Amino acid sequence: MKKRIFLLIGLVFVIALLSGCTEINQPITSESEGFWNEYIVYPLSLFIIKVAEFAGGSYGLSIIIVTIIIRLVILPLMIKQTRSSKAMQAIQPEMQKLREKYSSKDQKTQQKLQQETMALFQKHGVNPLAGCFPLVIQMPILIGFYHAITRTREIANHNFLWFDLGSPDPIYLLPLIAGVTTFIQQKMMMAGTQHTGQMAAQMKMMLYLMPIMIVIFAINFPAALSLYWVVGNIFMIVQTYFIKGPDLKAAAAGNAGGAKK
Repeated sequence: MKKRIFLLIGLVFVIALLSGCTEINQPITSESEGFWNEYIVYPLSLFIIKVAEFAGGSYGLSIIIVTIIIRLVILPLMIKQTRSSKAMQAIQPEMQKLREKYSSKDQKTQQKLQQETMALFQKHGVNPLAGCFPLVIQMPILIGFYHAITRTREIANHNFLWFDLGSPDPIYLLPLIAGVTTFIQQKMMMAGTQHTGQMAAQMKMMLYLMPIMIVIFAINFPAALSLYWVVGNIFMIVQTYFIKGPDLKAAAAGNAGGAKK
């Protein structure tokens, strides 16, 4: 599990680096050069502008619409990632038995553990890296949209509801909503999963740490990004509810049963 986490972090870091994060402060235009700018960021920026024109010049409404469209486009990848995670979770008891059976740290025993683990994956048709690949595909799209929002000059010159899109939310309401929806979305994603020991502690820490980080970032970043996070989180909450419905109901029933006791 630790190797998968480090691999995932490494992949995300490489993608972020290749995605041109060093250009975050440079406005995106039709003259911007480079594969990343020409084929990902600028098309998304132009898409936001065109949707805003269709939406009566409202860039806030455009961000909402484009966010939903992008989330719908990558929805199949999210479903595949969730199903892969559920499949891995389902065989965790058997994997734990193998770890206990081959608990010795000598090389021969560890090789036997790896062989038995791979046989277990093949038996259940589980690919341990299948949950990572959809995320790897999604990341350039989401990072590209992030760039499009921050680097499109037209967005910074418009307002939406009570805030200016190019400035932080003056009453901090949007950052708070972003943090709360992040917490809810993570809580729903964790429903039906079982972790023990150090992994359980790490998951619990991330459950509270991530929303706090989002709030801190959103307080200092342009409100357009906060709006993007809020809409994306709400979409993910609805998506998770339909994808993980049985798990959520089981978790709720378990909590209710525990409360009655």
